[in-house]
Amino acid sequence: MSSLGRASALLGAGTLVSRVTGLVRTIVLVAAIGSISKAGDAFGVANQLPNNVFTIIQTGILTAVIIPQIVKAGAHKDGGRAYISKLFTLGTVVFLAATAVAILLAPWLVFIYAKGYSPDQLALATAFAYWCLPQIFFYGLYALIGETLNAKRVFGPYTWAPIVNNVVSIIGFLIFIAMFGNDRNLVEMWDPTMIAVLGGTATLGIALQAGLLLFSWRRTGLRLRPDFRWRGVGLRHVGTLAGWTFLMVIAGQLAGLVQSTIVSESTGHPSVFFMQAAWLVFMLPYSIFAISIGTPYFTQIAEHASEGRHDDVRSDVARCIRIISLFVVGSGIALAVAAVPATRIFTTTAEQAVQAAPVLICYLVGLLPLALLFIVQRAFYAYGDTRTPFYFTLVQVALIIGLSVIAGAVAPIEQLAAAIALGQSVAGIVQTIVAIWILRNRLGGLELPQTLLSLVRFAIAAVPAGLAGWGVYNLLGAGSGWIVGHSGSDFLDRILGAVGTGVIGLASVIVYVVVLLILRAPELSAATRMLRRFLPGR
Repeated sequence: MSSLGRASALLGAGTLVSRVTGLVRTIVLVAAIGSISKAGDAFGVANQLPNNVFTIIQTGILTAVIIPQIVKAGAHKDGGRAYISKLFTLGTVVFLAATAVAILLAPWLVFIYAKGYSPDQLALATAFAYWCLPQIFFYGLYALIGETLNAKRVFGPYTWAPIVNNVVSIIGFLIFIAMFGNDRNLVEMWDPTMIAVLGGTATLGIALQAGLLLFSWRRTGLRLRPDFRWRGVGLRHVGTLAGWTFLMVIAGQLAGLVQSTIVSESTGHPSVFFMQAAWLVFMLPYSIFAISIGTPYFTQIAEHASEGRHDDVRSDVARCIRIISLFVVGSGIALAVAAVPATRIFTTTAEQAVQAAPVLICYLVGLLPLALLFIVQRAFYAYGDTRTPFYFTLVQVALIIGLSVIAGAVAPIEQLAAAIALGQSVAGIVQTIVAIWILRNRLGGLELPQTLLSLVRFAIAAVPAGLAGWGVYNLLGAGSGWIVGHSGSDFLDRILGAVGTGVIGLASVIVYVVVLLILRAPELSAATRMLRRFLPGR
């Protein structure tokens, strides 16, 4: 438990710094191109394309398949060196091929995701795509190296490396503003030099992020060499496992495509780029707590599953669910009541922040289910079962597509993005319930009575916490106060939005913790031990 606590604290600290610098990166990017703008949406679509492919590579193959396989390969006489050499050689070839194909198909990929765009906006998005799509290769290397480090219990570098990307991007975007000015929100403002500076900066950051991980490879104790003899890598078995996860992620990408196509019709209102910005804020508590706590647990679950220690797997999953829920419920309610100042970070005016806040709130409805799904899904992966997650993901995909179509038909255009975000959250709730039910039957129990009792305590504590945060929000002037900015300086207004978010969130979290202390929640002890590891000297 202490090693898991240390790993979670290290990951949490890295994720916190990474997400904070990521928010600063987005603030500078919004200052350069605007958030609710045609140029911003064009860049948003283009820069999202490599992320979509990366999701297929990471979730579809690496996370689901590679970590359990590397854990098993560690039992070989050479510690898995030969297997991992073959794996890296194969992965590099695949990433290069995928990048080349994506660049060739760039105009069609952009068109598929942005059918509602005008010809000029499509042309701008395509130009951005040519600069952004090389990120696929560097994302792939970053994921392959990082997941291998995680499998070897070298947890920190994979989480800390994105900070380099954020710093490089911030510097590059500031250079862009110095050269060309800010708020380049109109398509006709852009020329090839501007496109190259912005798109090249985004790709350079990802390349350096991947390269930085190589400095940590020595800690794995493995030496790699190119090995094109792939017969011994177990491609047939890995291919079977990866096939189901590949289909699962493709299905998820199809749902995302439907969402993007529908919301692209709402240009001039919260649309593609703003949904990405709201998702970035949403991912802050998810990444800091769900991923940071769940990642080292996944490695331990994979080890216990490979050894046939099923009782330990049940305990690992249940304990992880309870600890993650403690943090996610508190941070989620704090962020929800601070949604207006939080969205002010990515909007130009206070009015836009009020209009756009529902998008973030609708995403937050699904925060806890998504966090729980992270560890539940990986429990299936630990047993080499990638087919079952595919099936319960199909349930989510079908709901997302259906609810997005309904939203496109009935939702007001100014709230279309929020309606689509809510549909995604509802689909995630259903998916997580189905996944937990299946896993419980598979493992013969998940300590559900104890877990449900913990969730009830967290929900009880969340009510006064939310009311406290809402009260502070209104005391600070709500949608017309300083927390949404009226200083006359756009940059300062965004900073005030971040400060307001922190003040409101802190008030909510304090009340949340106090109520849990009154309820004598046992999870607080484990959380306190984990948080202490953030302190110097720990």
